[in-house]
Parts: sequence; structure tokens; C-alpha cells
Amino acid sequence: MSYLNLDEYNRKWIFTHPSMPIEEKYHSLIKPMTQSRSAQFWKENISSQSPDAERFSNQDWPSKTNSWFNEVSWMKEWESDDIEMPADVIEHIDWQDDVTVYFCYEKYNVIETKWSVFKANWKNFLFYDDGPILLGRRRKEALWFASDGTVKLGEKQ
Repeated sequence: MSYLNLDEYNRKWIFTHPSMPIEEKYHSLIKPMTQSRSAQFWKENISSQSPDAERFSNQDWPSKTNSWFNEVSWMKEWESDDIEMPADVIEHIDWQDDVTVYFCYEKYNVIETKWSVFKANWKNFLFYDDGPILLGRRRKEALWFASDGTVKLGEKQ
């Protein structure tokens, strides 16, 4: 099995927090990968040696400056009552709603979902905002969120 049930996920609270619970219809569409599957995905798509964003080497594509061409704030939108993601992010990620996305917190913690589910619940995903990277299946565009309330817009190298 490559996925955990959301109830088994150690950070389930980010999707069930009383201040911002997600709708029940999304629960089965948010698929945390098992640790071994997460590690494999991380190694193949993010870094073969670094376990998290704080320890990227200069060999890892996210640490290369040519991977990123803009940085915008997400905090104002996150704190607002509006559910929309920042316009610059939506403009950068012009994907169909059914595109499979991977929200990569760190080597052993990757969540698979659909772009529509991420857009609808992005604030929940960012309850834990310590450097996660969003990638789309067979897509070059990437987002790298930082806990200072910014997100880098770029492309996977």
C-alpha cells in the first residue's frame, strides 16, 4: 500500500482543525503517502540527499536560483476570509482541476491530491508551512512555500 488513510496520518489535524475543517467530501481525495513511498517520491523529484528544505545542497534543483523567477506573499490571503489563493500563484499554475499534485513537506511526508482539492483547501495544507514544495504530475511549474508567508514561483529543473 502506498497511501495512508487520512485518519492514520500523523498531521491529520491540519485538515480537521476546528478553526478550519475541510469538507468531508475531500477526505478521501487527500492521500498521504506512506513513509517509504514519500521517500521514494522525494528522492526522484526533490532531492536524492537532503531530507528537507532546510538542508538542500547546491546540487538540489530547488536551491538553484534559476529554478525560481518570482516570489510573492501568500500570508494576506491565508489570513483573509476569502478562500482564493493569491492571484500570482493561480496565474503561474494554470493547470486543469484534475491534475495530480504532490505537496511535499519533507522526505517522509508527501501528500497526493488533485489541483482542485489543493486549491479549495490550500490554507489547511499551509498550517504546516516549513518549506513545502508543490509539484504537478508531468508538469514543470513548481511552488516553494516559506514560513515567512512567501512562495517562490518557478519550474522544476
